[in-house]
Amino acid sequence: MRKLVTALILVPLGIVIVMFAVANREIITIAFDPFDTKNPALALKAPLYVLIFVLVGVGVLAGGVAAWLKQHKWRVRARRAEAEARDLRARLDAADSRRQVPAPRDAVTPFIVPPAA
Repeated sequence: MRKLVTALILVPLGIVIVMFAVANREIITIAFDPFDTKNPALALKAPLYVLIFVLVGVGVLAGGVAAWLKQHKWRVRARRAEAEARDLRARLDAADSRRQVPAPRDAVTPFIVPPAA
């Protein structure tokens, strides 16, 4: 079931990505020199779809890092709660092992009938 759902999502997504790349294959100049736009010191020539895919990838990566950093306090709290639960479990097990177990009774307890008066 999971593979079917994955295929139903990834196959159309892949088709859309390929269509986007084919439609945006013009070569553009990416310049990193804001002072000389006519003859930049650092410039790259690449298809437009490459620039867009790189920017989307950087955005996804930045969002993932931001979410990971924001969840730091929850991970710390979870680790502390887990350590506390382990400690309490160990203390409970230690208390159970120290508790004295009563001696087992005989399986058959004799029933004594008092004499009639």
